[in-house]
Amino acid sequence: MGAQEQAWDEEAAERAVAVLKAVADASRYRLLWALSSGRELPVSELAGMLGAHVAATSQHLAKLRAAGLVTTRREGTRIYYRAANVRGLLEEAQLAAGPGDDGAGPGEGAVAEHAMAAVRESAAATRPAPARGPALGRAQ
Repeated sequence: MGAQEQAWDEEAAERAVAVLKAVADASRYRLLWALSSGRELPVSELAGMLGAHVAATSQHLAKLRAAGLVTTRREGTRIYYRAANVRGLLEEAQLAAGPGDDGAGPGEGAVAEHAMAAVRESAAATRPAPARGPALGRAQ
């Protein structure tokens, strides 16, 4: 047969499953999306974007950090978070999910729109917006 089959790599599969589990939560997905523009943000600002308590947001960030999806930098008493190169993963998840019943994606609402507005602002300053981003309350 012309195509070679890739050997199963159990360790790579386990790492991939850990990443998918970490992203398999709406709050963590939105945190990653907000951080994927390359900005460093403190937990207090991220909690505000989600409309969640700082403690809950910290727990989500700890899970993302354990999966290797975010890194931290301390400045005095503040910890700043930055996403690893996850933008492609997030966009592929959106494409795989497809549109919802009403043609809009998941995460409709003011909190999602606030988070997306912040992401769009920072992304516009560094590069053009992707042709299709997550439909987290995008109004056009």
